[in-house]
Amino acid sequence: MLKKDNQLENVPRILSPVKKRLIEKSVAIDGNATDSITFHHSILCQTSLPYRNPGQARVWERRNGNAFLMIEAGKALDPAQEKFVELPLPFGIKARLILMHLDSEAIRLQQPEVEVEGSLTAFVRKILTTSRDKGTAPNGREIKTFKEQLSALSASNIRLAFMDGRRSVNVNTRIVDAFDLWFSKYPQQQTLWPSTIRLSSEYFESLMNHAVPLDERAIGAMSHSAMALDIYAWLAQRLHRVDRYNPQFLPWTALKEQFGWHYARMRDFRRVFKQSLDIVWSQYPGARFALDDEGIALRNSPPPIKGRVGLVTGLEQPLANGKV
Repeated sequence: MLKKDNQLENVPRILSPVKKRLIEKSVAIDGNATDSITFHHSILCQTSLPYRNPGQARVWERRNGNAFLMIEAGKALDPAQEKFVELPLPFGIKARLILMHLDSEAIRLQQPEVEVEGSLTAFVRKILTTSRDKGTAPNGREIKTFKEQLSALSASNIRLAFMDGRRSVNVNTRIVDAFDLWFSKYPQQQTLWPSTIRLSSEYFESLMNHAVPLDERAIGAMSHSAMALDIYAWLAQRLHRVDRYNPQFLPWTALKEQFGWHYARMRDFRRVFKQSLDIVWSQYPGARFALDDEGIALRNSPPPIKGRVGLVTGLEQPLANGKV
């Protein structure tokens, strides 16, 4: 008789769609380069949107080192009611994916005006179709949720700033400078959403100089986790800038301030952060770091898109310095 290995008793025999997707994308990323590149602004790689619906809040502020983000919920003219209506703050996974899409389209087209009615739907289907078992496409309700987040982003005043010594450098006053809204004549389909978006000139110029390239395959693989997307983007803009001979150490308190402000207990945040970091590492195998009870040590690593570092110097600053 073969000796039974007790360690295999709890191994699941059927992989969930998420785990299957992570494994498939990890194998593809580890073995092949890609031309499918997504871009994201450097400051948005360091700060983050709300993870969950912030409710009645109309202002959101985050800081990471010398990078600052402030979002003010906006209003838009509702053609059906013929008056301005309040739109909520953008939040969650979908808002993050939309921002990455807008950044990527602007860079690809080399212009600030982005047609989103067709391109965003195609992007949503491409990203979400890979996240289902058997490639099931997103349904109408999910597309509708994306459109709602797009409208919230378009109407918001989103300010990016960078502290340079005692001087504050405002990179942007808003991301979106102008947009038009389409409103369905059918009551059951009434959803405000832009068909065309024009990025503000300040944001577009800054994006062209400070875009961080990300692997679109990894973005699709992690499209179920906002924290994983945030960690991935953060490491992508940070690791290649760490001194080769002087790793950067960040304590757990700094990590919680950046990624886990909504957790009351440190132990809960640590558990979720470790799980998210495992997901990120599966999609960014070249990332070099060491995690222990004290915090994380970041080591110099190649960017996820090799040879396409992007013009990100001048905006990122260390959160903390230390020796490992």
